[in-house]
Amino acid sequence: METRLVFIGLHLLELTSVVFAVSLNDTKQKIEPSENQTAAGVSIEASSNKCILQNSPLLPAFAADGDFVIGGVFFLHYKLHTVVNDYSTKPESLRCTGSLISRQLRFSRTMIFAINEINNSTELLPGIKLGYQIYDSCASVPVAVHSAFQLLNGWDSAIDKDSSCSQSGGVVAVVGDSGSTPSISMSRIIGSFNIPLVSYFATCACLSDKQQYPTFFRTIPSDQFQADALAKLVKHFGWTWIGVVRSDTDYGNYGVASFLNAAQKVGICVEYSESFLRTDSQSKIQRVADVIRRSTALIVVTFIDSGDLIVLLDELALEPPPPRQWIMSDRWVADPYLMTYSFCEGAIGFAIQQSIIPGLKEFLLDLSPTEVASSSVLTEFWEDAFNCSLGIGTKTDKQLCDGTEDLKTLKNSYTDTTQLRITAMVHKAVYAIAHAIHNAVCWEAVVSTKCEKHLRSDSNQIFEKLQNVNFSRNTYSVSFDANGDSLAFYELVNWQKRESGVIELVTVGYYDASLPKGQEFHVNNNISWLKGSTQVPVSVCSESCRPGTRKVLQKGKPICCYDCIPCPEGEISNTTDSPDCFPCPSESWPNAQRDACFPKPVEFLSYDEVLAIILAAFSVSGACLAIITAAIFFHHRTTPIVRANNSELSFLLLFSLTLCFLCSLTFIGAPSDWSCMLRHTAFGITFVLCISCVLGKTVVVLMAFKATLPGSNVMKWFGPPQQRMAVVFLTFIQVLMCTIWLLLSPPFPVKNLSTYKEKIILECALGSAVGFWAVLGYIGLLAVFCFVLAVLARKLPDNFNEAKLITFSMLIFCAVWLTFIPAYVSSPGKFTVAVEIFAILASSFGLILCIFAPKCFIILFQPEKNSKKHVMINT
Repeated sequence: METRLVFIGLHLLELTSVVFAVSLNDTKQKIEPSENQTAAGVSIEASSNKCILQNSPLLPAFAADGDFVIGGVFFLHYKLHTVVNDYSTKPESLRCTGSLISRQLRFSRTMIFAINEINNSTELLPGIKLGYQIYDSCASVPVAVHSAFQLLNGWDSAIDKDSSCSQSGGVVAVVGDSGSTPSISMSRIIGSFNIPLVSYFATCACLSDKQQYPTFFRTIPSDQFQADALAKLVKHFGWTWIGVVRSDTDYGNYGVASFLNAAQKVGICVEYSESFLRTDSQSKIQRVADVIRRSTALIVVTFIDSGDLIVLLDELALEPPPPRQWIMSDRWVADPYLMTYSFCEGAIGFAIQQSIIPGLKEFLLDLSPTEVASSSVLTEFWEDAFNCSLGIGTKTDKQLCDGTEDLKTLKNSYTDTTQLRITAMVHKAVYAIAHAIHNAVCWEAVVSTKCEKHLRSDSNQIFEKLQNVNFSRNTYSVSFDANGDSLAFYELVNWQKRESGVIELVTVGYYDASLPKGQEFHVNNNISWLKGSTQVPVSVCSESCRPGTRKVLQKGKPICCYDCIPCPEGEISNTTDSPDCFPCPSESWPNAQRDACFPKPVEFLSYDEVLAIILAAFSVSGACLAIITAAIFFHHRTTPIVRANNSELSFLLLFSLTLCFLCSLTFIGAPSDWSCMLRHTAFGITFVLCISCVLGKTVVVLMAFKATLPGSNVMKWFGPPQQRMAVVFLTFIQVLMCTIWLLLSPPFPVKNLSTYKEKIILECALGSAVGFWAVLGYIGLLAVFCFVLAVLARKLPDNFNEAKLITFSMLIFCAVWLTFIPAYVSSPGKFTVAVEIFAILASSFGLILCIFAPKCFIILFQPEKNSKKHVMINT
């Protein structure tokens, strides 16, 4: 019953066989089938007991009987002859038209060659003869489907009724078709009967779905592998901006879908994606060509059948586009006819691995006149190849062939066996089926292999055995995975123009899906690009963003179109096309290019800086000046002017001033734990000692004046012991505060990262701000008190009075330190330290110059005034 359904389905596809025997002159009469005629167009003659087809069967292009018959479907022609049926006449049978495709003829003849090899083999199917039925599908789904039904039913026009109008054509498996779409239709039909279809060129990834196509196998890899390989190829050469053109078929649509999915994962963007068929209108073909011409993408990735591409390239040839880098799919990568288009020079793509088939070339060239004359296909090929007529069939203007024609002198796709790629896939397919049949009907005997030609294996057995086929022949091995796919290995090939001007196919790499991830793809360096250039073309929507910048997507455009924005301050990007910038670590800062982080320079007031050298020089000079002054005073210690100015406090004051000058040196250099504690405490204690001495001298001046009054006994309370005790007591208070400060929260070195972003300030943190300002405030308190007393004593007799000098010195001292506070707070980095040193030096110089300079001047340059008489005179 299954075969009967197929038999009926064949005629349902052909509307010609549904037309009943009706008189054309009686078109108004009601049409009803007779009782001996079925509605499906099959007439049953009771007398002859036969099932008669109402329409002529589709005859094979090549056929041979055998114990087991293998079907074959190849599109030997590109076009299907179509007519518009008006149902007033019987529709014509489906037939192919157009030029014969020499390459496809080679494929079909390779199938015959492989079957002849097997029939002559003593190891594979010994004693068994394989037959074949090869049909021309003319690249048309209806004809491919018709061929599938024909292979299932056979091509006898009359069938015995006893067989229930069901008779198998003896086909156990089918090789074909070249296209994915026809293969899909054929697989759905013959798969219903568990008859395997082994394709040599149908690469659509959709055919790997065993739920829909359980009996489909192929010797060529799935487009899923090719799509992944093409994505890796495009990514390898840095192309991120491409165009895609595809055939509007299952092969093209599924192939591009797989490619785009793989390309998206590696960051490749598509400017355009166009689809078409060679049967589309000229305006649509022209539109696709114009898209390619106007595009900015230099790379054109194709999933196109060679027949469709010829139409597109013909349109492009009318107005050649700017140089484009064509990325080829396996459908046209090795088509010699397409290599004649010069603007495709440098095309690169993946091709099936080359193979060697011994004896094939001789077989293809060995065509006898009898063999040619017996086949309409070979006759057409012969006449087209040699432009002569064999005198068979319709009349022609060509001259008769004279018998001197020699295929060996012919150069076309049929005779070219230098690139056996798809041809080898046909060879594999036939041998795979033969091995499956062998495993089904043969067994190993004691001495040799035995096969039973009369053992009729059903299609289920062949299908099951085909799933487990695993053999090697020539340079290739054949096996199928769980999806019916074969192992994926591609050669990366390049169209290179030779000195002769001929474009040749050169292998420049490979893709092996069996290798570990990341190692599948290998490329050589001998690739020829556009116009024979050795430079890899560049195709990007936007130039790569250099390190130091980041990508910002352009609104409304793909992710490959972007602007390059410099990284903000303090951030870097160290890779090309970085999407983001990253901040440097806290102690690092970007270089000028903002592509690397470098340690921030550490800044402090170093001894090798000019500013530090100047301050140190003044500090040492001040200390030397104090020592010199002390030496002068000591040398003239017995003179009236020295004795009158409390020489003991003067020497103590000069000693404290020497320490004040020298303590400023502790502020220079890299801060350390000890230097930080020393600089502030030494500064605080020495200045208190200094101010205490000045305060003592001021009090002595005031008390000395009061002591001159009659009846005054005040000086006994301000003698030298009391002065020393006062200085020690006032200084002790500062020492106590500094000690508490150091014990509770001492100053410590710290890296200041906040004042400057681009550098580190190494400075001394105060530890306790309260301690620092208490020490500084205590100095200020003593200074203000001393200044007030000095102001009160300024009107005392001039020659006896030191108060004016102290007033000026304390005025300078207070002015300096009042100015110091805002300057200290606002000065950045090492200048904070410089301000503090300047304040120490300025106030110290103010004291020594105002108090001791006039006295030294008199001692050294006006010695006549350094007398008791002069000192005791009141003005």
